[in-house]
Amino acid sequence: MEINILTVCYLVGAVTFILGLKMLSNPATARNGNLLAAAGMTIAIAGTIFLYRDQAGEKLGNHAWIFGGILIGGVIGTLAAKKVKMTAMPEMVSMFNGMGGACAALISLIEFGHLQHAPEQPLAMLAIIFAGLIIGSVSFAGSIVAWGKLNGRIRDFSFRGQHFVNLILLIAALGLATWITVGAPARAEALVYAVLAFSLLYGVLFVMPIGGADMPVVISLLNSFTGVAAAFGGFLYDNKVMLTGGILVGAAGTLLTILMCRAMNRSLSNVLIGSFGANNGVAAGKKEQGSYKQITLSDTAVLMSYANKVMIVPGYGLAVAQAQHACHDLEKLLESKGVQVKYAIHPVAGRMPGHMNVLLAEADVNYEKLLEMEQANEEFPSTDVVLVLGANDVVNPAAKSDSSSPIYGMPILDVELARNVIVNKRSMKPGYAGIENDLFFRNKTSMLFGDAKKVLQDLIAEIKNL
Repeated sequence: MEINILTVCYLVGAVTFILGLKMLSNPATARNGNLLAAAGMTIAIAGTIFLYRDQAGEKLGNHAWIFGGILIGGVIGTLAAKKVKMTAMPEMVSMFNGMGGACAALISLIEFGHLQHAPEQPLAMLAIIFAGLIIGSVSFAGSIVAWGKLNGRIRDFSFRGQHFVNLILLIAALGLATWITVGAPARAEALVYAVLAFSLLYGVLFVMPIGGADMPVVISLLNSFTGVAAAFGGFLYDNKVMLTGGILVGAAGTLLTILMCRAMNRSLSNVLIGSFGANNGVAAGKKEQGSYKQITLSDTAVLMSYANKVMIVPGYGLAVAQAQHACHDLEKLLESKGVQVKYAIHPVAGRMPGHMNVLLAEADVNYEKLLEMEQANEEFPSTDVVLVLGANDVVNPAAKSDSSSPIYGMPILDVELARNVIVNKRSMKPGYAGIENDLFFRNKTSMLFGDAKKVLQDLIAEIKNL
């Protein structure tokens, strides 16, 4: 009876994962979807702790260690989630994803030790162990490097022949794992740590040269790696809910990675090798652009107050300034004056997939006003004013007109089609991709310098005084 109840627990967990993932596709149901999946995970964990029996019929012991780990992890996770700023959310996602990869790698190490002392060593089981070890280690090391690069602790690094070295490391890890699996050499327990070392080093060197503009794609790819590694853990333990969860994460991460590559009109191999966001020697000051013009707050207030349609383009500068609430206040004020306000969202704006959507949802912006790139581009020609808040590379016309630009071919938001473009930035420094923006020097564009939050607050005050 207990086995049947445990199976039901796993079934409930798997179903809630699928339903929760489906609900995450809509902001109106996303919160409940997250809670539903969390409830399913709780049921699966509780069922495993109290109902699982091994082949000898023994239940799990060491409850003090199990609940101690859950308590410590729960406290750390809760505090981290509550204290993290929205600007640091990509870093936290990358860090937590790395912890998932580390868990998968540790599971493989532990199970390899158990299998070494077993009378029989099935090749399939060894293959699964090494697959989880290699993929989990790469995910862990790569995610930690991505975390360091996102918060500025680690800079882009590359050297001549690095991709060749990476290939050697990967082949070495796979080749040694295959030899241990098929050949059963002496001192296999020591050699497995060599596989671990090769995998970790590969994960570090794999992410180090990739530039900041490509980080959203890398985070998504590493997330899919963690899911696949977790699925191998589900195979090891014949745990259906662990297998289902890993497959869902792996599949979702892979699909998201593909969609984001399409949004940049680049292949995944080009993202991983080309790295247009890396320090590639593109100097912002080498291209003669002419001069830019500035606009005052009072002129901006008049221009926006008497517009029929205003489009707001949020970027990382909005997140840094924590200006999403002020942005929503501006939206409501303009709408009270009869101005139609919408938001244009680029698929790779910010530092992680959906970064801008999360920020604006936090400020209770109506999701129906968030237009995807294709929809927004259709509406720019009929827009009176576009207000760009901290976005840079995703509105750079060089992606369409300059074949020598590193971002050439990347689909962008065609803000230059609007009648007036106002760009809010702290300075004229290049964006995360490290290249200068041609848009800033166009005739329709005016620069409004300053911190996004303060600028928006002052702009609101100016509009109220009209």
